[in-house]
Amino acid sequence: MTKPTNELLFVALGGSGEIGMNVNLYGCDGKWLMIDCGISFADPDYPGIDVLLPDLSFIEDRLDDLLGIVITHGHEDHIGALPYLAAELGVPIYASPFTAGLIREKLDEEGITKQVKLRIIKEDQSFKLGPFGISYVPLAHSIPEGNAILLDTKYGKILHTGDWKIDDSPLHGSASTAAELTAVGDQGIFALVCDSTNVFNPEASGSETDVRAGLDEVVAAAKGRVLVTTFASNAARLATLGEVAKDTGRKLVVAGRSLDRITRVAKAAGYLKGFPETVDWDTAMRLPRHEVLIVATGGQGEARAALNRVSEGTHPIKLDRGDTVVFSSKQIPGNERAIGDIQNRLAAMGVEIVTDRQAFVHVSGHPGRPELLQMYQWIRPQLVMPVHGEMRHLSEHARFAIDSGVPGAVLQKDGDIIRLAPGTPQKIGEATVGRLAIDGDVILPADGPTMNERRKLAAFGQISVAVAINKAGALVGDPDVRLQGIPVEEERDPFIDEAIDAAEAALKGGKAGRDRDKIREAIRLSVRRVATRWTGKKPVVDVLLVEV
Repeated sequence: MTKPTNELLFVALGGSGEIGMNVNLYGCDGKWLMIDCGISFADPDYPGIDVLLPDLSFIEDRLDDLLGIVITHGHEDHIGALPYLAAELGVPIYASPFTAGLIREKLDEEGITKQVKLRIIKEDQSFKLGPFGISYVPLAHSIPEGNAILLDTKYGKILHTGDWKIDDSPLHGSASTAAELTAVGDQGIFALVCDSTNVFNPEASGSETDVRAGLDEVVAAAKGRVLVTTFASNAARLATLGEVAKDTGRKLVVAGRSLDRITRVAKAAGYLKGFPETVDWDTAMRLPRHEVLIVATGGQGEARAALNRVSEGTHPIKLDRGDTVVFSSKQIPGNERAIGDIQNRLAAMGVEIVTDRQAFVHVSGHPGRPELLQMYQWIRPQLVMPVHGEMRHLSEHARFAIDSGVPGAVLQKDGDIIRLAPGTPQKIGEATVGRLAIDGDVILPADGPTMNERRKLAAFGQISVAVAINKAGALVGDPDVRLQGIPVEEERDPFIDEAIDAAEAALKGGKAGRDRDKIREAIRLSVRRVATRWTGKKPVVDVLLVEV
């Protein structure tokens, strides 16, 4: 399939069957529209990698038919890939003012601002791109200007929710009321493409306003310094912590570049009004301990973030016995180990740790089951298509929608090409999907040769063998063997001696002749057999032949 014909198609290139990296395509009458373009954060399966990008080769092969990228909101899993991929896509990006501010700063950092067209769309503004009529529908979330996207096509209307929750008193901006969402449903919504992240939560997520009391209680009871870590992009939580600082008589300190960015962009967009003046790190460290409230990045265990460096004692902000760290966020699946490592280091320092299991210090930005049910009742779609979640979330969401009275549900995953209309929704093909890794300044396949080699090195270790030979292929001098990550410990020297003997034996046997590749392979196999006999592992063995 090269392009959509007289039909309405949907393809997720990320975010369906996984948490994060949300990229969704709609195809209609020969054209494609992209909604969101996000990242996900790497886990230990990707050694040396912090950030993963979606593989957009499917749409890159169809760029002449791509009309633009419409952004629902400014979280990293929805906009984080833009500075790496938007210039190559070469189409305009459409975003609300606050979200556009975040994107612009990212483009500035990459030096590609002039290469990317960024168009600001007000929340009450509608526009048209090819066969798609597009309107923003404001919804509450943990960041200003969260929006659903209402798509109007001749095959039916789609409400693509993005991330959302129900919050009758959001701290930033305004969310559509029940009456306004009912009016959207009155237009006749064919499909609700909906956030599935919290589908297993039997309770509503709760209001950001309610968190303030819980944080007030925890911070007021603390005797020493208090550090609260939360998602940097959670501007609503940042505003709450500003109020908590004032409520508890503490000076506010911000630690983290991404927090600085959010604060700067939010103020420029008219948010964070009344936010207290912050003090710098040096000033904070000179204040009495009970007068300091620190907001820091790193609650998901990110290696480079402020909290990790604080826990390792390498950050200018210092914590000590009797201080408190509050995790005002939910663990993202896959981050448990990294978060646990930080918490263990903090505990060893004598720092008290408070999470949402001990106190009411966090509410989610995603809908629980009661909120999903309410949305179904307002919108009254003909079908629900779950997105934004692992397969267990998507499957449960589809079941829940049907059980709640929605006439139909479509279960899909990354790469499935779904024909929504005309006719019965069905899978008609598969698109190329995958992950790219940002490795330093290079973007490479997340499961390509480089990463596979790195995994092998991490799992099995590496042996280098340097051998000098003459033109006849005979050994000159003794081979030199070096080890990295081979589990021989105190027996290292006798192991190296036997590896040298094996390399010499491979040459003296004469079976490899003068063929340099055969000589190299004979030495490699011979040395690896020694390593396997000693350790039970099959390390990577590199052989360097030097002809003298």
